[in-house]
Amino acid sequence: MSTKERYINLFTDYGFKKIFGEEPNKNLLLDFLNELLKEEQGEIRDLTYLKTEQLGDTDIDRKAIFGLYCENERGEKFIVELQKSKQNFFKDRALYYSTFPIRVQAERGDWNFKLKAVYTVAILDFVFDEDKDQPEKYRYDVKLSDIETNRVFYDKLTFIYLEMPKFSKELDELETRFEKWLYVIRNLNRLERIPDTLREQVFEQLFATAEIARFTLDQVRSYEKSLKYYRDMKNSLDTAFDEGKEEGKEEGREIGKAENQRETVARGLKQGLDNTIIADLTGLSMEAIEKIAQEIHEEEQ
Repeated sequence: MSTKERYINLFTDYGFKKIFGEEPNKNLLLDFLNELLKEEQGEIRDLTYLKTEQLGDTDIDRKAIFGLYCENERGEKFIVELQKSKQNFFKDRALYYSTFPIRVQAERGDWNFKLKAVYTVAILDFVFDEDKDQPEKYRYDVKLSDIETNRVFYDKLTFIYLEMPKFSKELDELETRFEKWLYVIRNLNRLERIPDTLREQVFEQLFATAEIARFTLDQVRSYEKSLKYYRDMKNSLDTAFDEGKEEGKEEGREIGKAENQRETVARGLKQGLDNTIIADLTGLSMEAIEKIAQEIHEEEQ
């Protein structure tokens, strides 16, 4: 096993799905969402995982790939997405995702257009450029509102962005259960044991689930592939940033764009998308996509 960390990194695809996306650990996602939304939701008593491939009416629609999709006992829908790196038009993508849970609510016959609420929760391992002047603000709750009065116009469509690099509280500074969740999400793989501050049943379950020593050999291999991809991506982004500083902002943006395109190709191939759809999604040529696919295949050997 190449990693020396005791617990998985929650910013890897594997780690995120392991903690929040498996039926035996559904109560972990339930507790997180309850802490995130308790002021407006009350208590969510149950969640049902829904299949993301059921979203959309056409193959083009189904190129929307996101993390978790679930429903509570009241029929309200939740998309929970992990985004590891900056992506062009990420906010557009999040809005696009939210349209699917809205459209599937359409009833045949005499439907009065009454909708259940839709929540899109994005856990971000980066900070939007336009938010850098607010270093203390890591949570953004977005609804349709009137510009002049700031009064909420429509409360059934909510986007919540958590800019995790801004959350810098240490263990002795944590004041709420929600802050404990954010601390765990950001720092899990850096810890060697569960801190006394987190000695609660839900976090004890999380730490037990996240302990790499408990994994099967196949699980370890799957996690290490996911971790390698995460680290490679981070290294590439760091290189792009450094080169961008040395050679100009424009070149840095181009390198970052190329990395985002490569990530999109990798995810598309993993989901079994046709190369023509991936080409439409990324703007890359078929030859470029085939080259990236070959590189990914060689890396996995």
